[in-house]
Amino acid sequence: MKINIANPATGAQKLLDFDHERHYRAFFDKRIAQEVPADSLGDEWKGYVFRITGGNDKQGFPMKQGVLVPHRVRLLLADGHSCYRTRRTGERKRKSVRGCIVGPDIAVLSVVVVKQGDNEIPGLTDTVIPKRLGPKRATKIRRFFNLSKDDDVRKYVVRREVKSAKKEDAKPYTKAPKIQRLVTPLRLQRRRHLRSLKRRRNDRQKEQKTEYEALLAKRVAEKKEKAATIKASHKK
Repeated sequence: MKINIANPATGAQKLLDFDHERHYRAFFDKRIAQEVPADSLGDEWKGYVFRITGGNDKQGFPMKQGVLVPHRVRLLLADGHSCYRTRRTGERKRKSVRGCIVGPDIAVLSVVVVKQGDNEIPGLTDTVIPKRLGPKRATKIRRFFNLSKDDDVRKYVVRREVKSAKKEDAKPYTKAPKIQRLVTPLRLQRRRHLRSLKRRRNDRQKEQKTEYEALLAKRVAEKKEKAATIKASHKK
Protein backbone atom coordinates (compact mmCIF):
# COMPACT_ATOMS: atom_id res chain seq x y z
CA MET A 1 0.00 0.00 0.00
CA LYS A 2 1.15 3.51 -0.82
CA ILE A 3 0.58 6.23 1.80
CA ASN A 4 0.60 9.88 0.74
CA ILE A 5 1.60 11.91 3.81
CA ALA A 6 0.96 15.67 3.84
CA ASN A 7 2.32 18.06 6.45
CA PRO A 8 0.26 21.28 6.66
CA ALA A 9 2.87 22.96 8.89
CA THR A 10 5.52 22.92 6.14
CA GLY A 11 3.35 22.54 3.03
CA ALA A 12 5.33 19.44 1.98
CA GLN A 13 4.03 15.97 1.16
CA LYS A 14 5.66 12.61 0.59
CA LEU A 15 4.51 9.35 -1.05
CA LEU A 16 5.83 6.20 0.62
CA ASP A 17 5.36 2.60 -0.51
CA PHE A 18 5.05 -0.09 2.19
CA ASP A 19 5.31 -3.76 1.14
CA HIS A 20 4.56 -5.61 4.38
CA GLU A 21 1.05 -5.65 5.78
CA ARG A 22 2.33 -5.33 9.36
CA HIS A 23 3.27 -1.72 8.57
CA TYR A 24 -0.16 -0.52 7.47
CA ARG A 25 -2.42 -3.00 9.30
CA ALA A 26 -3.13 -0.30 11.93
CA PHE A 27 -5.08 1.67 9.31
CA PHE A 28 -7.50 -1.22 8.55
CA ASP A 29 -11.14 -0.74 9.69
CA LYS A 30 -10.47 2.96 10.30
CA ARG A 31 -12.67 5.59 8.67
CA ILE A 32 -11.97 8.90 6.93
CA ALA A 33 -11.29 11.71 9.48
CA GLN A 34 -10.12 9.23 12.16
CA GLU A 35 -6.72 9.74 13.79
CA VAL A 36 -4.24 6.85 13.75
CA PRO A 37 -0.82 6.61 15.49
CA ALA A 38 1.94 5.98 12.93
CA ASP A 39 4.27 3.95 15.17
CA SER A 40 3.69 0.78 13.11
CA LEU A 41 5.28 2.35 10.01
CA GLY A 42 8.77 2.27 11.56
CA ASP A 43 10.97 3.62 14.33
CA GLU A 44 11.41 6.99 12.60
CA TRP A 45 7.61 7.55 12.77
CA LYS A 46 7.43 7.11 16.55
CA GLY A 47 5.18 9.74 18.12
CA TYR A 48 3.53 10.77 14.82
CA VAL A 49 -0.27 10.84 14.56
CA PHE A 50 -2.02 10.84 11.17
CA ARG A 51 -5.57 11.76 10.18
CA ILE A 52 -7.05 9.82 7.24
CA THR A 53 -8.33 12.16 4.52
CA GLY A 54 -9.13 9.77 1.65
CA GLY A 55 -7.71 7.29 -0.80
CA ASN A 56 -8.24 5.14 -3.89
CA ASP A 57 -8.75 1.41 -4.31
CA LYS A 58 -6.76 -0.77 -6.70
CA GLN A 59 -9.13 0.03 -9.59
CA GLY A 60 -8.81 3.79 -9.00
CA PHE A 61 -12.24 4.49 -7.44
CA PRO A 62 -12.08 7.23 -4.76
CA MET A 63 -13.16 6.86 -1.14
CA LYS A 64 -16.29 8.86 -0.26
CA GLN A 65 -16.95 10.23 3.21
CA GLY A 66 -20.22 9.03 4.76
CA VAL A 67 -20.42 5.71 2.89
CA LEU A 68 -19.89 3.37 5.85
CA VAL A 69 -18.85 0.21 4.00
CA PRO A 70 -15.38 -1.33 3.27
CA HIS A 71 -16.18 -2.02 -0.40
CA ARG A 72 -17.44 -0.36 -3.60
CA VAL A 73 -21.03 0.81 -4.06
CA ARG A 74 -22.97 2.55 -6.84
CA LEU A 75 -24.63 5.79 -5.74
CA LEU A 76 -26.82 8.32 -7.53
CA LEU A 77 -24.72 11.51 -7.32
CA ALA A 78 -25.75 15.07 -8.13
CA ASP A 79 -24.27 18.57 -8.06
CA GLY A 80 -22.54 19.29 -4.74
CA HIS A 81 -21.61 15.67 -4.00
CA SER A 82 -17.97 14.68 -3.73
CA CYS A 83 -16.45 12.27 -6.28
CA TYR A 84 -18.65 13.72 -9.04
CA ARG A 85 -18.58 16.76 -11.35
CA THR A 86 -21.76 17.69 -13.22
CA ARG A 87 -21.58 18.44 -16.94
CA ARG A 88 -25.10 19.88 -17.28
CA THR A 89 -27.45 21.77 -14.96
CA GLY A 90 -29.55 19.42 -12.85
CA GLU A 91 -27.71 16.34 -14.05
CA ARG A 92 -27.55 13.23 -11.84
CA LYS A 93 -25.55 10.09 -12.48
CA ARG A 94 -25.02 6.72 -10.83
CA LYS A 95 -21.30 6.34 -10.12
CA SER A 96 -19.15 3.72 -8.40
CA VAL A 97 -17.43 5.00 -5.23
CA ARG A 98 -15.40 3.26 -2.54
CA GLY A 99 -16.68 3.32 1.06
CA CYS A 100 -14.87 5.38 3.70
CA ILE A 101 -13.64 2.39 5.75
CA VAL A 102 -10.03 1.41 5.00
CA GLY A 103 -9.43 -2.18 3.88
CA PRO A 104 -6.79 -4.30 2.14
CA ASP A 105 -8.10 -3.32 -1.32
CA ILE A 106 -6.92 0.29 -0.90
CA ALA A 107 -3.97 1.09 -3.19
CA VAL A 108 -3.20 4.68 -2.08
CA LEU A 109 -4.18 6.16 1.28
CA SER A 110 -3.99 9.92 1.89
CA VAL A 111 -3.17 11.11 5.42
CA VAL A 112 -2.32 14.40 7.12
CA VAL A 113 0.17 14.87 9.97
CA VAL A 114 -1.79 15.92 13.07
CA LYS A 115 1.00 15.48 15.64
CA GLN A 116 4.71 15.48 14.87
CA GLY A 117 7.05 13.03 16.59
CA ASP A 118 10.60 13.45 17.83
CA ASN A 119 12.39 12.47 14.60
CA GLU A 120 12.66 14.65 11.53
CA ILE A 121 11.48 13.08 8.25
CA PRO A 122 13.56 14.24 5.26
CA GLY A 123 11.43 15.89 2.60
CA LEU A 124 8.44 16.23 4.93
CA THR A 125 9.35 18.10 8.11
CA ASP A 126 12.77 19.58 7.33
CA THR A 127 11.79 21.57 4.19
CA VAL A 128 9.33 24.46 4.22
CA ILE A 129 7.54 25.15 0.94
CA PRO A 130 6.42 28.80 0.87
CA LYS A 131 2.82 29.64 0.06
CA ARG A 132 2.48 30.73 -3.55
CA LEU A 133 -0.59 32.88 -2.88
CA GLY A 134 -1.45 34.88 0.23
CA PRO A 135 -4.87 35.73 1.64
CA LYS A 136 -7.19 37.87 -0.50
CA ARG A 137 -9.94 39.01 1.87
CA ALA A 138 -9.21 42.00 4.11
CA THR A 139 -10.22 40.28 7.36
CA LYS A 140 -8.10 37.22 6.52
CA ILE A 141 -5.07 39.43 5.79
CA ARG A 142 -5.54 41.06 9.21
CA ARG A 143 -5.76 37.65 10.87
CA PHE A 144 -2.73 36.34 8.92
CA PHE A 145 -0.46 39.24 9.96
CA ASN A 146 -2.14 39.88 13.35
CA LEU A 147 -3.10 43.46 12.41
CA SER A 148 -5.43 45.87 14.16
CA LYS A 149 -8.25 47.81 12.52
CA ASP A 150 -6.07 50.93 12.32
CA ASP A 151 -3.37 49.24 10.20
CA ASP A 152 -3.50 49.69 6.42
CA VAL A 153 -4.20 46.26 4.90
CA ARG A 154 -2.93 47.33 1.45
CA LYS A 155 0.66 47.46 2.72
CA TYR A 156 0.59 43.80 3.80
CA VAL A 157 -0.67 42.11 0.61
CA VAL A 158 1.53 39.17 -0.40
CA ARG A 159 3.11 40.03 -3.74
CA ARG A 160 4.71 37.42 -6.00
CA GLU A 161 7.36 37.93 -8.64
CA VAL A 162 6.42 36.94 -12.18
CA LYS A 163 8.76 36.52 -15.15
CA SER A 164 7.54 36.78 -18.73
CA ALA A 165 7.35 33.41 -20.49
CA LYS A 166 7.56 34.98 -23.97
CA LYS A 167 10.58 37.25 -23.43
CA GLU A 168 13.56 35.82 -21.63
CA ASP A 169 15.33 39.15 -21.11
CA ALA A 170 12.17 40.89 -19.85
CA LYS A 171 12.29 42.54 -16.45
CA PRO A 172 10.40 40.57 -13.77
CA TYR A 173 7.37 42.25 -12.24
CA THR A 174 5.18 41.61 -9.19
CA LYS A 175 1.52 40.67 -8.98
CA ALA A 176 -0.85 41.06 -6.04
CA PRO A 177 -4.49 40.08 -5.57
CA LYS A 178 -7.28 42.65 -5.46
CA ILE A 179 -8.30 42.94 -1.82
CA GLN A 180 -11.92 41.89 -1.25
CA ARG A 181 -14.25 43.54 1.33
CA LEU A 182 -11.85 46.44 1.79
CA VAL A 183 -13.48 49.41 3.55
CA THR A 184 -12.20 52.59 1.87
CA PRO A 185 -13.40 56.24 2.12
CA LEU A 186 -15.08 55.81 -1.28
CA ARG A 187 -16.92 52.71 0.01
CA LEU A 188 -18.09 54.62 3.10
CA GLN A 189 -19.23 57.54 0.91
CA ARG A 190 -21.18 55.13 -1.29
CA ARG A 191 -22.83 53.59 1.77
CA ARG A 192 -23.83 57.04 3.05
CA HIS A 193 -25.26 57.90 -0.38
CA LEU A 194 -27.27 54.65 -0.51
CA ARG A 195 -28.58 55.25 3.01
CA SER A 196 -29.63 58.80 2.10
CA LEU A 197 -31.40 57.49 -1.02
CA LYS A 198 -33.24 54.93 1.08
CA ARG A 199 -34.20 57.60 3.63
CA ARG A 200 -35.47 59.94 0.90
CA ARG A 201 -37.44 57.10 -0.69
CA ASN A 202 -39.11 56.30 2.65
CA ASP A 203 -39.96 59.97 3.24
CA ARG A 204 -41.43 60.26 -0.25
CA GLN A 205 -43.53 57.14 0.30
CA LYS A 206 -44.84 58.55 3.59
CA GLU A 207 -45.78 61.83 1.89
CA GLN A 208 -47.52 59.98 -0.94
CA LYS A 209 -49.38 57.84 1.60
CA THR A 210 -50.67 60.89 3.52
CA GLU A 211 -51.70 62.58 0.25
CA TYR A 212 -53.50 59.43 -0.87
CA GLU A 213 -55.29 59.06 2.48
CA ALA A 214 -56.37 62.74 2.35
CA LEU A 215 -57.63 62.33 -1.23
CA LEU A 216 -59.43 59.11 -0.30
CA ALA A 217 -61.12 60.80 2.66
CA LYS A 218 -62.16 63.72 0.43
CA ARG A 219 -63.63 61.33 -2.18
CA VAL A 220 -65.52 59.39 0.49
CA ALA A 221 -66.91 62.65 1.94
CA GLU A 222 -67.97 63.80 -1.54
CA LYS A 223 -69.65 60.44 -2.18
CA LYS A 224 -71.53 60.64 1.13
CA GLU A 225 -72.59 64.23 0.42
CA LYS A 226 -73.83 63.27 -3.06
CA ALA A 227 -75.77 60.31 -1.66
CA ALA A 228 -77.32 62.58 1.00
CA THR A 229 -78.43 65.19 -1.59
CA ILE A 230 -79.97 62.44 -3.80
CA LYS A 231 -81.80 61.05 -0.78
CA ALA A 232 -83.10 64.52 0.20
CA SER A 233 -84.34 65.20 -3.35
CA HIS A 234 -86.30 61.90 -3.37
CA LYS A 235 -88.01 62.82 -0.05
CA LYS A 236 -89.33 66.10 -1.54
